[in-house]
Amino acid sequence: MSDIINIQFTRFSAFYSPLIATFAGGFLQKEGLEPRHSVSAPGKSAIAGLVDGSLHVAQSAPSQGFTPLEQGKPPPAMHFAQINEKDGFFLVGRKPDPQFDWQRLSGRKVLVDHGAQPLAMFRYACFKRGLDFKTLHAVDAGTVDDMVAAFRRGEGDFIHLQGPAPQQLEHDGAGHIVTSLADAIGPCAFSSLAATREWLQTGLAKRFMRAYRKARAWVIAAPAAEIAKAEAPFFPGIDLRVLAATIASYQKLGNWSPHVEITRPAWEATVDIFLHSGLITRRHRYEDVIAPPPVG
Repeated sequence: MSDIINIQFTRFSAFYSPLIATFAGGFLQKEGLEPRHSVSAPGKSAIAGLVDGSLHVAQSAPSQGFTPLEQGKPPPAMHFAQINEKDGFFLVGRKPDPQFDWQRLSGRKVLVDHGAQPLAMFRYACFKRGLDFKTLHAVDAGTVDDMVAAFRRGEGDFIHLQGPAPQQLEHDGAGHIVTSLADAIGPCAFSSLAATREWLQTGLAKRFMRAYRKARAWVIAAPAAEIAKAEAPFFPGIDLRVLAATIASYQKLGNWSPHVEITRPAWEATVDIFLHSGLITRRHRYEDVIAPPPVG
């Protein structure tokens, strides 16, 4: 009889393929685990499910630990493995622009994802590319679906989205990807796997980690079309070619680096980004948020 493992995503997109592949590619099942996944409700953190025991693993971000630390409290969960070591958002414009320069955004209306981390990363990308964020019109159009609907209606000159939404817009002829934030920002601790300190000491955690290492290696090395075919049942509204193109984009950008550990340099880069955006008041310690992956 298989042991159930409950996994929750804060966002569900192809960007998180290393985690999706643990069950889409059968890696958890080979460890004798029965995966059950869900997506957290809007406004609710998946971390809450770790705390109340209803979840084992949450797709999160190391920056989630900043909120309790800024309040002088220890984070309730630890981030023990990376999913993405680079930002996964793209900028989509109205027309192709192979020579895109970030200065083109000055004075333009940009539909920007206003989630705490996406917005902090977007502001930092502008800074890195020599653009004053205040010179563009950053519009909060609501949820991702609301943003896409607004852009399709003709609102905004550019839109800031995580894959596969940009690739779907391009496929439909409704927009053109002009650049990625991964290229602008470089490596950082972007998205992660989180769990309680207690769960990380269990045999179940070790079995999960074995499956995750294999799934991660697979999404790095396998043809994008093969991965897309395995994940397609979990993306019913996305064209298979779009899903494959998205996965290929992340492979090329190097979002899924081979190591699973959240490195100290990646953490420090994220601290720099959040300090730049004014979302934290001081440098926080790596050890207060990051734990080593379970071994076994």
